[in-house]
Amino acid sequence: MDSLKEKYDGLQQKLTPQVKELLAQWQDMQRQYAGDNFEYKVRDKVIQLPLTTKSLSGTSIKKVLLPKYKDWGDLLKWQLQENVPGKFPFTSGVFELKREGEDPTRMFAGEGGPERTNKRFHYVSVDQPAKRLSTAFDSVTLYGEDPDVRPDIYGKIGNSGVSIATVDDIKKLYSGFNLCSPNTSVSMTINGPAPIILAFFMNAAIDQLCEKSNPSLTLTEWDGTKPKYEGILPKGNDGLGLKLLGLSGDEVLPKNDYEKIKAEALSQVRGTVQADILKEDQAQNTCIFSTEFALKMMGDVQEYFIENKVRNFYSVSISGYHIAEAGANPITQLAFTLANGFTYVEYYLSRGMNIDDFAPNLSFFFSNGMDPEYSVIGRVARRIWAKAMKYKYKANERSQKLKYHIQTSGRSLHAQEIDFNDIRTTLQALYAIYDNCNSLHTNAYDEAITTPTEESVRRAMAIQLIINRELGTAKTENFLQGSFAIEELTDLVEEAVLTEFDRINDRGGVLGAMERMYQRNKIQEESMVYEMQKSTGELPIIGVNTFLNKEGSPTILPGEVIRSTTEEKDQQIKNLKAFHERNKNESADALQKLKKVALANGNIFAELMETVKCCSLGQITNALYEVGGQYRRSM
Repeated sequence: MDSLKEKYDGLQQKLTPQVKELLAQWQDMQRQYAGDNFEYKVRDKVIQLPLTTKSLSGTSIKKVLLPKYKDWGDLLKWQLQENVPGKFPFTSGVFELKREGEDPTRMFAGEGGPERTNKRFHYVSVDQPAKRLSTAFDSVTLYGEDPDVRPDIYGKIGNSGVSIATVDDIKKLYSGFNLCSPNTSVSMTINGPAPIILAFFMNAAIDQLCEKSNPSLTLTEWDGTKPKYEGILPKGNDGLGLKLLGLSGDEVLPKNDYEKIKAEALSQVRGTVQADILKEDQAQNTCIFSTEFALKMMGDVQEYFIENKVRNFYSVSISGYHIAEAGANPITQLAFTLANGFTYVEYYLSRGMNIDDFAPNLSFFFSNGMDPEYSVIGRVARRIWAKAMKYKYKANERSQKLKYHIQTSGRSLHAQEIDFNDIRTTLQALYAIYDNCNSLHTNAYDEAITTPTEESVRRAMAIQLIINRELGTAKTENFLQGSFAIEELTDLVEEAVLTEFDRINDRGGVLGAMERMYQRNKIQEESMVYEMQKSTGELPIIGVNTFLNKEGSPTILPGEVIRSTTEEKDQQIKNLKAFHERNKNESADALQKLKKVALANGNIFAELMETVKCCSLGQITNALYEVGGQYRRSM
């Protein structure tokens, strides 16, 4: 017996402190999850949530289940590679439990002028406690142009996205939504002109709070036409954000009051902006500034966020979605996206920023298709990111948590048998919810042909609401854990991603590989494989190349095709001219000051926060072209 104890003690001494700690806390963890309620802290605030739900049959369903392992080796492996949600390496999710009363639903809209899209936002978010607004912009805005009568611009105003040219447009777009509420989160898919649009948004949030903080605020009228919300306010829009149309809060409030309100707004505003210029070069085409200058502005945004304590807004949504839409398979999507994320980390570190000051402001955005690998990309992404943050960058726990946002695949939407698209979207949404995504946008079935109608958007949102609220297995938040197939897929995808990292590294890292067009060429090759297999039928797609209906499954046109009207286009041009006229005495000096800051290597975003008060999107982008250069792809 003594010799056995000696051997036991000897083995214990060989264990590392981390291993000893994990083994010692296992029984405490078991007790913690055995009860009816679970307590945890978020920024020193204690959260208590129930650990079980009841089925109609009266069965008690656990929200989190632990393995029944007894062997120390099995327990250690599970804790080091899997663990419970909210615990390193966050394989099963970054939060201990989902927030009560809040679905991960993102409500996507963008068409016509700001008023039309505002109406759509209110329609899709009615009766939803959390307002998660996701915004698509038209190509005119995406390329940093102002609405104009030019033939190459006019026809695109407000089509396949909302037309935004001024801070007043943004105020109207999000009017009636409290942008400083913890229940409101705004995502903006904008990329090239992201710093400018973000400055519009931040000013809109600040001015909203100026209105709320001063209900008796009286405004001075000025000569000319005062900007206004065109049409009747939709249900749910109380007019918040419209009182200061044409004005900034600092024009009507004492300086000290305004600065106090500004600081409060910046600390509260929630959302994300797609400013990922790397994936635009690799996969999409909405680059407008030179890559170096675009990265410099992204760094300026993050520095401004640190200095002004913007903690709840993501300074960049690092996007794999658009890489997948361009044709990449799921492994390439994941590998390129994570590699881009680490490139931003290295760049921000090179500018002297602290890892724990900026890493929580990074988020990730992926596509979910039908391939088996999509069932685990969130798990793999969280694990790789967490380990790199902890062991390489010595980051704290908050920085180790990768925020996993998902949109169902646009590429899997087909114009043939469009009703079948909802089936694919449902399965992709199931992947995302089972993988504990932080937010989810489900595509509408008719998006292969047109901007979604109100009817199709409602159906798309119902898909994930039904999964979240009705599907019994979705009540268990680590439902995928313990599956042999999932464990195998996770390991295979992780290995494949790390192998791709080596290929990128061999080509000089992400930026070096971009110079050689590596990412773009690989994405195009994978797209060709998909299209070839789709054409030959090797990749069966129901209703497209197999299981055709008696008419041969032709393209089915929806009952309604959404396009912006001539009146909306003309109204946007008219509003822009009025904006220019109101600010003609200030805009030239503001643009000159902006260029001076850029040439002196100052913080461009800090200056943009002032510039956007009197200058339009097109005016600003053209001024920045002069000092930062326009984008030109390496050939």
